[in-house]
Amino acid sequence: MNEVGISAEHIFVDMQSGKDFDRPQYKALLEKVQPGDLIYLLSIDRLGRNYDEIQNQWRVLTKERGVDIAVIDMALLDTRLNRDLMGTFIADLVLQILSFVAHSERDNIKKRQAEGIAAAKARGVRFGRPIKKPPDNFTELMKRWERGKLRTKDFMEQTGLTESTLYRRLRECRAVRGKK
Repeated sequence: MNEVGISAEHIFVDMQSGKDFDRPQYKALLEKVQPGDLIYLLSIDRLGRNYDEIQNQWRVLTKERGVDIAVIDMALLDTRLNRDLMGTFIADLVLQILSFVAHSERDNIKKRQAEGIAAAKARGVRFGRPIKKPPDNFTELMKRWERGKLRTKDFMEQTGLTESTLYRRLRECRAVRGKK
């Protein structure tokens, strides 16, 4: 963007997926653009990765908002050029193809991610927070708690467990006792 003379305060960067257009910086861009403004995109997939939404947002920006768009890595996608019927047709065709490619790449990313997660699980990788083990004296504390000799708050403090984790560990201990 610096190469085309865009100053830092006019650069909008979202650090999240382009799967939809519910992104803070994209919304900020929409609030700021005025008819006649020019939006530079490095590539069409920087706009989004959903075929229908790319088409829709392109229309919103160019037709409803009256702004021009120039895609830096695809000169054919510059709404300032070739405003005749043939130029518009070619630009729309290129937009559809590149939108399809961006959407396909998003689908491929999701597929590779799912494959990676499945492979990691098959290797025994556990996702989520680490399991918090109860202390060695948990059974003794549990018996005192069950007899009413220990308040729940004190039980939680002495075990270092949150309430939900405490009750989960209690269910597990009772299940093990019930099997014996």
